[in-house]
Amino acid sequence: MNFKRSDFPDGFLFGTATSAYQIEGHSFGGAGQTHWDTFAATPGNVVRNENGDVACDHYHRFEEDLDLIAAAGFDAYRFSTSWARVMPDGVTPNPDGLDFYDRLTDAMLERGIKPCATLYHWELPSALADKGGWTNPDIANWFGDFTQTIMGRIGDRMHSVAPINEPWCVGWLSHFLGHHAPGLRDIRATARAMHHILVAHGTAIQTMRSLGMDNLGAVFNFEWAMPADDTVAARTAADLYDGYYNRFFIDGVFKGHYPDNVLQGLEAHLPNGWQDDFATIQQPLDWVGLNYYTRKLIGPDDSAWPSHSEVEGPLPKTQMEWEIYPDGLYEFIMRLTREYTGKLPLFITENGMANPDVIKDGAVDDIGRIAFLNAHFDAVRRAINDGAKVEGYFAWSLLDNYEWSLGYEKRFGLVHVDFDTLDRTPKASYHALKSALQR
Repeated sequence: MNFKRSDFPDGFLFGTATSAYQIEGHSFGGAGQTHWDTFAATPGNVVRNENGDVACDHYHRFEEDLDLIAAAGFDAYRFSTSWARVMPDGVTPNPDGLDFYDRLTDAMLERGIKPCATLYHWELPSALADKGGWTNPDIANWFGDFTQTIMGRIGDRMHSVAPINEPWCVGWLSHFLGHHAPGLRDIRATARAMHHILVAHGTAIQTMRSLGMDNLGAVFNFEWAMPADDTVAARTAADLYDGYYNRFFIDGVFKGHYPDNVLQGLEAHLPNGWQDDFATIQQPLDWVGLNYYTRKLIGPDDSAWPSHSEVEGPLPKTQMEWEIYPDGLYEFIMRLTREYTGKLPLFITENGMANPDVIKDGAVDDIGRIAFLNAHFDAVRRAINDGAKVEGYFAWSLLDNYEWSLGYEKRFGLVHVDFDTLDRTPKASYHALKSALQR
């Protein structure tokens, strides 16, 4: 790496991240069925119909994985709790699931790793999906009960907690584009899901405050939207993409309204009385997390709302075909600082790249990932030097894992996983970070 720990402010938190369904092995420990199990079982939704039944078997191998985190010198581990593991039917606690997260938490603390939890990373219990899932306004209360159950058990030992990972993916990607579970393409379901996600977020924050917890935040995913050309039409299209992708959720949380250009398409489909929910949505936060991977070039088209097209860009791309654009991370940090968060601490809660990594002579030489991380750490340092209050960075991901609709094909990990043997092999990027993080 082209940096060392001392190049960042004292106390800057270096971590890595995963999510429950992607690594744990959902067929273990009494976990209930999720809408991802159903989605994956439907032909055509997931590459090779792969699912999270075994994944990386983190459920049985978490000690080994935490040893990797500790050995690399990471300060913190951002993990998620599975709603369907904690409450298989969405409402009834599962002692085995609670015990698992108890053991996981204690094992982190034994290794000096700060536990940074995300309550929900997309694995909705099927029993709640059957009741409408995120389109049902009752989900805020269901989510509050889940929050009470899991954080009532482990909340006293958490360093930080955020309720919902990447609201855009839970709402738009899953209900409008249909690329993730539940696989809908329904504008009314989308509008309701997007709003209910934020009400559930606020309800979870209220619940955790009532438990006496602090250091609570929100994690948003962002894509830097740029016009494909200099026309007014392209700028308008890019602004709409920015509106429903980047601004909808953070405007709701910090400004108590939604972008006007997004409401043009969604307002008719929002639930009655939606304007009255911002008191819940706008619960005070202690920090904000940014998940950032790429930019998009946006142009207009003649389709129905939201009338735009994505234009292929000229920059080098990752295995996901996402352009590598570190300046977007810098721009988002500065934009959030200026327009939303002020002096509130910011954390880069996900950043990384997929790469077609292979083991050769017992090693994985992922020099492309090292270059990617270097460029994005440079962007963070530049933002800090320009006055932004960035206090940590979590690399995505610790392990190669189940990459949702793309199955096990795309590898984001700092550690290679052989999905036949489940053997772990730290990659060159892991070793480079380990060297940079030495105290």
